[in-house]
Amino acid sequence: MKASYHHINLQFKSPAGTSRGVLLQKPTSFLILEKDDFIGIGECSTIPDLSIDPHETYNQKMDELCRVINSGQQLDSLDLLAYPSIAFGLETALLDLEASVSKNLFPSAFTEGKTGIPINGLVWMGDKDFMQKQIRDKITAGFRCIKLKVGAIDFETEVELISGIRKEFSASNMEIRLDANGGFTASNALNKLERLSGYNIHSIEQPIKPRQWEVMAEICLKSPIPIVLDEELIGTAPDEEMLKTIQPAYVILKPSLLGGFKVAEEWIRLAEKHKIAWWITSALEANIGLNAIAQWTATLGSKLPQGLGTGQLYHNNIPSPLEIRDAKLFYNNNETWDLSSILS
Repeated sequence: MKASYHHINLQFKSPAGTSRGVLLQKPTSFLILEKDDFIGIGECSTIPDLSIDPHETYNQKMDELCRVINSGQQLDSLDLLAYPSIAFGLETALLDLEASVSKNLFPSAFTEGKTGIPINGLVWMGDKDFMQKQIRDKITAGFRCIKLKVGAIDFETEVELISGIRKEFSASNMEIRLDANGGFTASNALNKLERLSGYNIHSIEQPIKPRQWEVMAEICLKSPIPIVLDEELIGTAPDEEMLKTIQPAYVILKPSLLGGFKVAEEWIRLAEKHKIAWWITSALEANIGLNAIAQWTATLGSKLPQGLGTGQLYHNNIPSPLEIRDAKLFYNNNETWDLSSILS
């Protein structure tokens, strides 16, 4: 087996605002495995200031991975614990290499184009006009579950935007999810959650920064809005004690930030053991990573809208059969992959 990798910077069509700042571009690398005239591709995708993968040694670790593979050494000699995105890319590249059809990692009704995966419509932070336009676009596109990033701009403006949605759509017609990305503080979180609860909010992700278990547990206990853990899971192995202590309503699984599908499945097992619900979210991957996550998600049988609508964010994404119709993600077998920018 031969290994190499190709690096690109994905360019956002519009600035992607979160409580951690505004993203204009995002780095990603594609691991390419070749064996007996077959090719497997996995995406190693990181997010600045969120991924735990050390930026300063990232390329060195990719070089090491390729050396190990090209020299015929055992893959278990590699330590990828600190590089979950590379572990994810390796897992998916191997799956692609062994797939009977290229890019068909988890065959299902989804990959046959027969069923779509319900997804939420993501609204990024920005000024009021920008956010209102995104909301209108999502509603026009048929979304009935919208996820808004909150916690970075003026809180009263955010409340006004949410209030505007609720004036037009009841909770039975439009589900509103919020994502604070840790933007609230221990001292103001409950007050803000109380304000927001008047608008029939489905849930809110990570109201405060992670690694504050006792504070988060109190917020989960007292919050009038169900709490979702997101960043809390990144950078730690599946931790039953953490789930028991905090007792959230939901957890979000991002395989490329957690270290792959096997790790995410262990989080799901622990969550279900403690009656904690979950859904899957992509983490700004290009279509290679998104495709792998979507196909895996389709095998899990979840009925909740998933967070898999990020494939349209970039000017220079990898052309693929993935498309969004009627607020669902579909795999259109009439379309083909264009891998020329990776394999050239």
